[in-house]
Amino acid sequence: MSDHTLVPASTARPPRRAPVSEPPCEAGRRVSEEVYWRDYYGQSDICYEWNNGVLEVKPVSNQETFLIYAWLLSLLRTFLASRPIADLTGLDMGFRLPLPAGTVIRRPDMAVVHHDNVQPLRLEDNSYRGVYDLCIEALSDRKQADIDRDAKQKKGEYATGGVPEYYILHADPGLRAFYRRDAASGLYRPLPEVDGVIASAVLPGFRFRVADLLRRPGDAALIGDPVYADFAFPGWQRERARAEAEAKRADAEAKRAGAEARQAEVERQRAEALAARLRALGVDPDQD
Repeated sequence: MSDHTLVPASTARPPRRAPVSEPPCEAGRRVSEEVYWRDYYGQSDICYEWNNGVLEVKPVSNQETFLIYAWLLSLLRTFLASRPIADLTGLDMGFRLPLPAGTVIRRPDMAVVHHDNVQPLRLEDNSYRGVYDLCIEALSDRKQADIDRDAKQKKGEYATGGVPEYYILHADPGLRAFYRRDAASGLYRPLPEVDGVIASAVLPGFRFRVADLLRRPGDAALIGDPVYADFAFPGWQRERARAEAEAKRADAEAKRAGAEARQAEVERQRAEALAARLRALGVDPDQD
């Protein structure tokens, strides 16, 4: 008999693995722009931005802010499928802003390039060489510095750099914002909220109800909502319009057939009345 005690398979523990070493965060380190693009942009698990020679780390948003971001992303994709006037990008694709105080490289959570932008967004690009027409940031509220980063620092940079529209997403109404750049002053002004709806100036026709950022209605609700109905699910709308047109044609055909049947009945009755009069006169109506 063995001296070793057998451990039931159900209680056996897997062997411990050595902890995976993670690269140290290098926020605050000074590096050249060349080194940033070569060693830090897309080369690390940490999302770094570059602020005039200094590495900065993008903070993480909470789950609810992510859901708001995902819903608005889906709505934008639906709009652009209906009206292909711009290209949508994400994945922290960076762009370079030469500013009076120094150059920055920012990586918005979502961005839009209009087709009339002088710098098109190419399929092979992994950074954007122009200035985005719309930047969207999902705000992190872990620290006041994180809030200030999007609400103050990036707001100033994007406005100075010429980004026409800027959205800050968050569940708290006091932390989210939607801005349009005033061409005369170069400053951001809040986009007007009319009956609870924000309408984009960069993307004519794109709009959303601010309360829906929290409700996040599904596809079926969008189709029947007047705020979204003219661009939500264009394929479905085309099919509905085609079905409605077919129904109208069928109804018109049925009415025409009904009118013809009624006319035929009038003609039959007229013929029978004439035949009756002829027979009363002693004339055979069937005789040639």
